[in-house]
Amino acid sequence: MKNQKNTVILSEDDFRMLKQFAENFPTNPNEMTLSYELNRAIVVENDQLPEDSVRLNSQVRVKELASNREMEFCIVMPAQADIKQKKISVLTPMGAALIGLCKGETIEWKMPAGMKKFEVIEVTQIVM
Repeated sequence: MKNQKNTVILSEDDFRMLKQFAENFPTNPNEMTLSYELNRAIVVENDQLPEDSVRLNSQVRVKELASNREMEFCIVMPAQADIKQKKISVLTPMGAALIGLCKGETIEWKMPAGMKKFEVIEVTQIVM
């Protein structure tokens, strides 16, 4: 499970959009899902969000700690997801795990292949 010391910080705009979307696709808020993250998020004004925070449309580089394998992708809403362009949905296990984290934080999250531990290496904001 995500370390409880990791704070999930979301901008007002991202929180509003994600909350509305999550309400249309209800899941158990006590499990490792987007709903779980939204229920524990700290919501800040858009201009108060840390620059190195993972938000919608962030380009994120992570390292899977057991293998030291690095991956890079952009976290997007489901309609924009395209694995060929390295755009993953915020509803995927990886997208839900990373949303609201900051550079340098580590997480342990249930993936399709079992529990995995990741470190956020770099976060770049993409201007849309």
